[in-house]
Amino acid sequence: MRIGLMGTGRIGSFHAGVLSRHPAVGSLVLADADAGRAAEVAARVGAEFTPAEDLLTGLDALVIASATAAHAELIGRAARAGLPVFCEKPIAVDLPGTLEALREVAAAGTVLQLGFMRRFDAGYAGARARVRAGELGRLHTVRTVSSDAAPPPAAYLPLSGGLYRDCLVHDFDILRWVTGREVTRVYAVGSAAGPEMFAAADDVATAAALLTLDDGTLATATATRCNGAGYDVRMELAGDVAQVAVGLDDRTPLTSVEPSGPPAPAKPWSGFLERFAPAYEAELDAFLAVVRGLRPNPCDGREALEALRVAEACEVSRREGRAVRLAEIPDR
Repeated sequence: MRIGLMGTGRIGSFHAGVLSRHPAVGSLVLADADAGRAAEVAARVGAEFTPAEDLLTGLDALVIASATAAHAELIGRAARAGLPVFCEKPIAVDLPGTLEALREVAAAGTVLQLGFMRRFDAGYAGARARVRAGELGRLHTVRTVSSDAAPPPAAYLPLSGGLYRDCLVHDFDILRWVTGREVTRVYAVGSAAGPEMFAAADDVATAAALLTLDDGTLATATATRCNGAGYDVRMELAGDVAQVAVGLDDRTPLTSVEPSGPPAPAKPWSGFLERFAPAYEAELDAFLAVVRGLRPNPCDGREALEALRVAEACEVSRREGRAVRLAEIPDR
């Protein structure tokens, strides 16, 4: 297959390496708004380079890893060209842009797979299997943690959509995927304490949300951009029979102060590409299988919409200081 990749930044460069090695990819074509960067990455991985405006010509599928603001337009262009698309989350930073892109995909009858890589992580998949098999009994509490080791560049923040849409949206998606339940109500708070750039971007550096699921299960989701101990992404699920944890291993940046507790990690996780590298590879492998008709789409645009609706509800809750029902957030 001939695959196009738009965007050769940090995650795009990683995807380029994965796609260039994949046996189903006969040729790989790279483009970026920064043409020089795309050409450099193409030379490094043995791919072709093309100007961004020419990328959609002669492709079998498109992978989008560009800046968030460009996602919706690229999805629409690819849909009108009849191309299957894999897109890094989000579809857009707001609901209107997301809904319009989904309408384009539906009208064209094409494939859109979203990059929620945690669905392809062995730990989250194991937790899902145990929950769905009833091994935890009646689920009563879920806790998620998403902590970046260091904040992103200041220029990124105004383009990111904010901590709920950019970071916690992963927690909202995986909460739905693991439990099989829908979020019905949220109450969210955030703090801009830390570097001044967060307040300047009308964003928060740390956030917490209390979520009620449709069966009464309670979930908490916390996130921060400033976790100096290391990159920490975990999920705990507790039922009336048993409980399990995802992301708890010898590299979790967590130090016990108990006399008999485990030792501090010698090499904590440094970031998302290191922690989730196998999952990123697996999601692209799944997309290429979808394009070839070998499996159903594991994460379509409607799934991404539902996670974004939870993030939108959290933004409303934070700004207005009240609980928000998901029914208040449009889904069409």
